[in-house]
Amino acid sequence: MSLTVNGETVDDALLEAEFGQIKAHYEQQANVSCCERDEEFMGYAKEKVIARLLLAQEATARIPAPAEEEVEAKLEELKSEYGGEEAFYYSLGIAPGGEAKVRDEIATGLRVDRLVEEVTAPAPDPDGAEVRAYYEAHADDFMSEEEVRAMHIFKSLQKAERREDLFRELREVRGRAAAGEDFMELVRAHSDKPEDEADLGWYKRGELMDEFELITFSMEVGEISPVFATQWGMHLAKLTGRREPQPIEVAEVEEVIRERIAAEHRDAELERYIDGLKARGEIVDSEAGS
Repeated sequence: MSLTVNGETVDDALLEAEFGQIKAHYEQQANVSCCERDEEFMGYAKEKVIARLLLAQEATARIPAPAEEEVEAKLEELKSEYGGEEAFYYSLGIAPGGEAKVRDEIATGLRVDRLVEEVTAPAPDPDGAEVRAYYEAHADDFMSEEEVRAMHIFKSLQKAERREDLFRELREVRGRAAAGEDFMELVRAHSDKPEDEADLGWYKRGELMDEFELITFSMEVGEISPVFATQWGMHLAKLTGRREPQPIEVAEVEEVIRERIAAEHRDAELERYIDGLKARGEIVDSEAGS
């Protein structure tokens, strides 16, 4: 393929890398399988690469070059973020000392940052009515997280030869619990963890092991789980409570809403600016026949 922006040819490897990131993002969300949306994703990749290149070209033309000290400071900051100079160079695939191109890219990035600041002037601070309107329009975004509370009986799997014995034991215990026996008494008699660790308290998704959450968040209060395993051992759980998501008061999220409104304003201003650059620029995509 051949894509040029104002006479500057886009490296195919750059497009492929952007395409790969976009496709991976959708695959993680299970919104794509194999190649069914590759053409669509390549379109997204081209739009992103074109936008970045247009901004870089405009910034180079309009914004003065940053001082060497500023470039050096940014380079050191990046090295620190990567965990040191060696890891930084390794991630970029260059040898220490061969950083002229990196410095040029940093300088361009600093120019682009200043251009973006210039063309996305801060939005007026929203008043209370605007905050309330945003809150009501995005009510689902401002809900507390679902929480559950559970007790569990734990059997260690350190002795692999006992796996079937442990499974049979917990199946028997499950039957007794389902028949109405006191769960805490069963904990005392059968769990490999102390009694004070049986009650896990309230927890949200992402706070415990995936396998444990998958089971317990799918249960009803009072329900006894099937016997299930995690990397640590076998478990039998009883759900003792559930807190459904509730609206968060607008006062508690007012600052978040103001930040969102400001960010959306900046995004919209930047999009309009890039659209103007596209309209004035010369973009040739041989694959698309344009």
